[in-house]
Amino acid sequence: MAIRGSPPDVHQTVDSSAASDALSDESLLAGLGEGDRRAAGAFVRRFERRVYGLALSVVGDPALAEDVAQEALTRAWRHAQAYDPRRGAVATWLLTITRNLAVDALRMRRADPRAPGDIADIVGSGDGHRPGPAETAVTRDEGAEVRAALQLLPVEQRRALVLSAFHGRTAREIAELEGIPLGTAKTRIRAGLTRLRAAMAERVAVV
Repeated sequence: MAIRGSPPDVHQTVDSSAASDALSDESLLAGLGEGDRRAAGAFVRRFERRVYGLALSVVGDPALAEDVAQEALTRAWRHAQAYDPRRGAVATWLLTITRNLAVDALRMRRADPRAPGDIADIVGSGDGHRPGPAETAVTRDEGAEVRAALQLLPVEQRRALVLSAFHGRTAREIAELEGIPLGTAKTRIRAGLTRLRAAMAERVAVV
């Protein structure tokens, strides 16, 4: 895995010596920041699997995880001089960068528009019914109502429900992403779904 956006002598990460591999994390990071090709190669080999693995565990998409990992290594190169060993180990610093980038990537994906019909289907009664051509206009209206009902939920419940229902995340993945216990993630999903269905039922009753 090469470091994206780096100068030629850093981008080429092959043929690093055994001596470079034996250096401490701090020494490799310093060499990376100075543009040392061998240090860069050793740094990438030492951390690329952990960086990619963390990114994949958060975003759940190999291609997106690869992009996140590349960007994390690039930022490590760009901000190597800002690293402060008093605030934690190099691995902790790098993985924090990775996690933040992965969460940002998920937020960007979460912001993608979703068809109103898809939203209505997800939070429907679960009877397996799908609208035919004659019901398309009604379905669109229902989608708008669902979006409005979602806005009535507490932020943490809405976020958990969107990640679960709209993005297919498991409760465990949501717990890791949000930094909360697994039981709390499950509670937020159940409570959010219950409130959403109740809000939709009230709208139907009013109509």
